[in-house]
Amino acid sequence: MVDTLREGGSGATFARIYKALKYVVYALLSVNIVLFLNEELASAAHAGTVNLDVFTVIQLFSATLDTAAWVLLLLLFELETAVIPDERLVGRTQWVIHGIRLICGLAIVSAFWGYLGEWQVFWYSSTLSVPACNLVGQGWSILLDFDKFIDLDAQSCVALGAEVVALPELERVVATPMALNSAYQLGLVDVINSATWIFVVVLLEIEVRFQLWGGVPRRFQRPLTGIKIVLYLTLAIAAVYWGFEGEFLDFWDAALWLFAFVFIELNVFEWQRDLAQQATD
Repeated sequence: MVDTLREGGSGATFARIYKALKYVVYALLSVNIVLFLNEELASAAHAGTVNLDVFTVIQLFSATLDTAAWVLLLLLFELETAVIPDERLVGRTQWVIHGIRLICGLAIVSAFWGYLGEWQVFWYSSTLSVPACNLVGQGWSILLDFDKFIDLDAQSCVALGAEVVALPELERVVATPMALNSAYQLGLVDVINSATWIFVVVLLEIEVRFQLWGGVPRRFQRPLTGIKIVLYLTLAIAAVYWGFEGEFLDFWDAALWLFAFVFIELNVFEWQRDLAQQATD
């Protein structure tokens, strides 16, 4: 199915606005790659690099990797559902798209394991054996929230209060129990959000494959729609949670992704309608 403009004044104008809005959302998502990279570079500076390996790098930069892979995957869905004609989605073109999609899929799964690893960091803590102010000048950091750290200095150590814990999974990092619990909850939401998006893309892959084979069988349409409603509702709840927690970048990114996949769903719906119309002609 190729994205086409409807004939007629108002219809053509709406189609142009729709297409422009769609690509603005895609561009903003691309900008988010840089924003997440900057945020995670700042966080990585406090995480320590004693046992730096591939998994640790993925864990430290999971949001950047995840967003970059999803942007590329989104563009592939756009090509398949709205740009490239059905008759050209064969042979070399199809294999190239599938190969890039496989790489993106592996990156997304790797990012999921990275989110899981980040969340596990906050599973364990131990009571600090000495007053926090005794550690000033020794390279320690304070966890303020998920992926947010500041240096431990004479002022910040006093603000910590009496109840302070150390995080054995991070190098020289302390936190209050409240900050640790908040980071734990945000890490859990990251894991749930990542897993939910993986299920969404699996369902879209199934729909795209059915479309290339002539359309989604009627007996599968309602179950697929019901499952997707639950998944998108889960993603919306995660976005609202980030908003209330003051995680603006996560909230903004989640909202943009929901908008982006509304466009993809509309592409698939239009594609289904075109195939049904062709079948009756």
